[in-house]
Amino acid sequence: MLATVNRVLLGLLGLGLFALGGGVLVGGLDLQRHWDFGMPGWWPFRGPDDVVLGAEGRTRWRDEGWWWPTVIAVLAVLLVLLLWWLLAQRRHRLGRVLVDSEDGTAARLDGRTLEDVIEEEAQALDGVSRAHVRLTGRSTAPTARVRLLLEPHADPAWTLGRLSQETLAHARDSAGLDRLPSKVRIREVRHRTHRAA
Repeated sequence: MLATVNRVLLGLLGLGLFALGGGVLVGGLDLQRHWDFGMPGWWPFRGPDDVVLGAEGRTRWRDEGWWWPTVIAVLAVLLVLLLWWLLAQRRHRLGRVLVDSEDGTAARLDGRTLEDVIEEEAQALDGVSRAHVRLTGRSTAPTARVRLLLEPHADPAWTLGRLSQETLAHARDSAGLDRLPSKVRIREVRHRTHRAA
Protein backbone atom coordinates (compact mmCIF):
# COMPACT_ATOMS: atom_id res chain seq x y z
CA MET A 1 0.00 0.00 0.00
CA LEU A 2 2.77 2.46 0.95
CA ALA A 3 4.65 1.76 -2.29
CA THR A 4 1.48 2.49 -4.30
CA VAL A 5 0.87 5.78 -2.45
CA ASN A 6 4.52 6.75 -3.01
CA ARG A 7 4.29 6.01 -6.73
CA VAL A 8 1.06 7.99 -7.11
CA LEU A 9 2.41 10.98 -5.14
CA LEU A 10 5.72 11.00 -7.00
CA GLY A 11 3.89 10.62 -10.32
CA LEU A 12 1.58 13.57 -9.57
CA LEU A 13 4.49 15.69 -8.34
CA GLY A 14 6.51 14.83 -11.44
CA LEU A 15 3.57 15.60 -13.73
CA GLY A 16 3.01 18.97 -12.02
CA LEU A 17 6.69 19.91 -12.23
CA PHE A 18 6.82 18.79 -15.87
CA ALA A 19 3.77 20.93 -16.73
CA LEU A 20 5.12 23.95 -14.84
CA GLY A 21 8.61 23.64 -16.34
CA GLY A 22 7.19 23.08 -19.81
CA GLY A 23 4.94 26.14 -19.51
CA VAL A 24 7.82 28.34 -18.34
CA LEU A 25 10.01 26.98 -21.14
CA VAL A 26 7.30 27.73 -23.73
CA GLY A 27 7.03 31.30 -22.43
CA GLY A 28 10.79 31.80 -22.10
CA LEU A 29 11.49 30.65 -25.66
CA ASP A 30 8.42 32.55 -26.94
CA LEU A 31 7.20 29.39 -28.64
CA GLN A 32 3.55 30.51 -28.68
CA ARG A 33 4.49 33.35 -31.05
CA HIS A 34 6.83 31.18 -33.17
CA TRP A 35 4.40 28.27 -33.43
CA ASP A 36 1.26 30.44 -33.45
CA PHE A 37 -0.70 29.10 -30.49
CA GLY A 38 -2.12 30.76 -27.39
CA MET A 39 -1.61 30.16 -23.66
CA PRO A 40 -4.56 30.07 -21.23
CA GLY A 41 -5.68 33.44 -19.90
CA TRP A 42 -4.70 32.61 -16.33
CA TRP A 43 -1.12 31.66 -17.23
CA PRO A 44 1.20 34.42 -15.91
CA PHE A 45 4.29 33.69 -17.99
CA ARG A 46 3.54 34.52 -21.62
CA GLY A 47 6.85 35.71 -23.08
CA PRO A 48 10.58 36.04 -22.56
CA ASP A 49 10.19 39.44 -20.83
CA ASP A 50 7.60 38.25 -18.29
CA VAL A 51 8.36 36.98 -14.81
CA VAL A 52 6.76 33.90 -13.26
CA LEU A 53 5.26 35.86 -10.37
CA GLY A 54 5.05 39.64 -10.82
CA ALA A 55 4.75 42.36 -8.20
CA GLU A 56 0.96 42.47 -8.56
CA GLY A 57 0.68 38.72 -8.00
CA ARG A 58 2.90 38.88 -4.91
CA THR A 59 1.08 41.81 -3.26
CA ARG A 60 -2.45 41.33 -4.56
CA TRP A 61 -4.07 39.85 -1.44
CA ARG A 62 -1.85 41.24 1.33
CA ASP A 63 -4.37 43.83 2.54
CA GLU A 64 -7.23 41.31 2.73
CA GLY A 65 -8.01 40.08 6.26
CA TRP A 66 -8.35 36.42 5.20
CA TRP A 67 -5.03 36.24 3.30
CA TRP A 68 -2.47 35.55 6.05
CA PRO A 69 -4.66 33.10 8.05
CA THR A 70 -5.29 31.19 4.82
CA VAL A 71 -1.59 31.11 3.90
CA ILE A 72 -0.64 29.93 7.39
CA ALA A 73 -3.40 27.28 7.43
CA VAL A 74 -2.41 25.93 4.01
CA LEU A 75 1.27 25.79 4.98
CA ALA A 76 0.40 24.07 8.30
CA VAL A 77 -1.71 21.44 6.51
CA LEU A 78 1.07 20.92 3.97
CA LEU A 79 3.62 20.51 6.78
CA VAL A 80 1.42 17.97 8.58
CA LEU A 81 0.93 15.99 5.36
CA LEU A 82 4.66 16.00 4.63
CA LEU A 83 5.46 14.87 8.19
CA TRP A 84 2.86 12.09 7.92
CA TRP A 85 4.37 10.97 4.63
CA LEU A 86 7.88 11.07 6.11
CA LEU A 87 6.84 8.99 9.14
CA ALA A 88 5.05 6.55 6.85
CA GLN A 89 8.38 5.85 5.13
CA ARG A 90 9.68 4.10 8.22
CA ARG A 91 9.71 0.41 7.65
CA HIS A 92 6.71 -1.14 9.28
CA ARG A 93 6.56 -4.50 10.93
CA LEU A 94 5.75 -7.30 8.53
CA GLY A 95 2.33 -8.73 9.35
CA ARG A 96 2.76 -12.06 7.60
CA VAL A 97 5.30 -14.10 5.70
CA LEU A 98 4.27 -16.12 2.66
CA VAL A 99 5.75 -19.59 2.80
CA ASP A 100 5.95 -21.91 -0.21
CA SER A 101 4.33 -25.15 0.90
CA GLU A 102 5.62 -26.97 -2.24
CA ASP A 103 2.11 -28.02 -3.30
CA GLY A 104 1.39 -24.95 -5.43
CA THR A 105 -0.19 -22.88 -2.67
CA ALA A 106 1.39 -20.36 -0.34
CA ALA A 107 0.87 -20.64 3.40
CA ARG A 108 0.79 -17.57 5.62
CA LEU A 109 2.99 -17.42 8.66
CA ASP A 110 2.29 -14.72 11.25
CA GLY A 111 5.22 -12.29 11.20
CA ARG A 112 4.97 -11.50 14.92
CA THR A 113 5.14 -15.20 15.79
CA LEU A 114 8.32 -15.62 13.74
CA GLU A 115 9.80 -12.53 15.41
CA ASP A 116 9.00 -13.95 18.86
CA VAL A 117 10.64 -17.28 18.02
CA ILE A 118 13.81 -15.60 16.76
CA GLU A 119 13.88 -13.36 19.86
CA GLU A 120 13.52 -16.30 22.26
CA GLU A 121 16.24 -18.31 20.54
CA ALA A 122 18.57 -15.29 20.39
CA GLN A 123 18.04 -14.54 24.09
CA ALA A 124 18.96 -18.13 24.89
CA LEU A 125 22.46 -17.54 23.50
CA ASP A 126 25.16 -17.19 26.13
CA GLY A 127 25.84 -13.57 27.00
CA VAL A 128 22.69 -12.11 25.41
CA SER A 129 20.78 -10.01 27.94
CA ARG A 130 17.96 -8.99 25.63
CA ALA A 131 17.02 -9.40 21.97
CA HIS A 132 14.58 -7.50 19.80
CA VAL A 133 13.62 -8.64 16.30
CA ARG A 134 11.56 -6.88 13.67
CA LEU A 135 10.71 -8.30 10.24
CA THR A 136 10.45 -5.79 7.41
CA GLY A 137 10.38 -5.94 3.63
CA ARG A 138 7.98 -7.89 1.45
CA SER A 139 5.97 -10.87 2.62
CA THR A 140 7.75 -13.05 0.05
CA ALA A 141 11.22 -11.69 0.89
CA PRO A 142 11.42 -10.59 4.53
CA THR A 143 14.41 -8.95 6.15
CA ALA A 144 15.23 -9.38 9.83
CA ARG A 145 16.40 -6.42 11.90
CA VAL A 146 17.94 -7.75 15.11
CA ARG A 147 19.10 -5.74 18.12
CA LEU A 148 21.10 -7.54 20.78
CA LEU A 149 21.98 -6.29 24.23
CA LEU A 150 25.05 -8.17 25.44
CA GLU A 151 26.35 -8.80 28.93
CA PRO A 152 29.88 -7.45 29.60
CA HIS A 153 31.42 -10.93 29.51
CA ALA A 154 29.91 -11.81 26.09
CA ASP A 155 32.08 -12.18 23.00
CA PRO A 156 30.37 -10.19 20.18
CA ALA A 157 32.03 -12.15 17.35
CA TRP A 158 31.02 -15.50 18.86
CA THR A 159 27.47 -14.28 19.53
CA LEU A 160 27.10 -12.92 16.00
CA GLY A 161 28.35 -16.20 14.54
CA ARG A 162 25.89 -18.27 16.60
CA LEU A 163 23.05 -15.91 15.75
CA SER A 164 23.80 -16.16 12.04
CA GLN A 165 24.59 -19.88 11.81
CA GLU A 166 21.97 -21.16 14.24
CA THR A 167 19.15 -18.79 15.20
CA LEU A 168 18.57 -17.07 11.86
CA ALA A 169 19.31 -20.26 9.92
CA HIS A 170 16.64 -22.11 11.96
CA ALA A 171 14.13 -19.33 11.28
CA ARG A 172 14.93 -19.34 7.57
CA ASP A 173 14.65 -23.12 7.27
CA SER A 174 11.50 -23.44 9.38
CA ALA A 175 9.75 -20.73 7.33
CA GLY A 176 10.88 -22.36 4.08
CA LEU A 177 12.64 -19.22 2.87
CA ASP A 178 15.49 -19.30 0.37
CA ARG A 179 17.24 -16.50 2.23
CA LEU A 180 16.69 -14.26 5.23
CA PRO A 181 18.87 -11.14 4.96
CA SER A 182 19.55 -9.67 8.38
CA LYS A 183 20.88 -6.47 9.91
CA VAL A 184 22.22 -6.93 13.43
CA ARG A 185 22.95 -4.19 15.97
CA ILE A 186 24.90 -5.12 19.05
CA ARG A 187 25.18 -3.06 22.23
CA GLU A 188 26.64 -3.86 25.61
CA VAL A 189 24.78 -3.57 28.91
CA ARG A 190 26.19 -0.71 30.97
CA HIS A 191 26.41 -1.30 34.66
CA ARG A 192 26.75 1.44 37.21
CA THR A 193 30.12 1.89 38.79
CA HIS A 194 30.09 0.73 42.41
CA ARG A 195 32.07 2.79 44.87
CA ALA A 196 34.01 1.11 47.59
CA ALA A 197 33.95 2.90 50.94
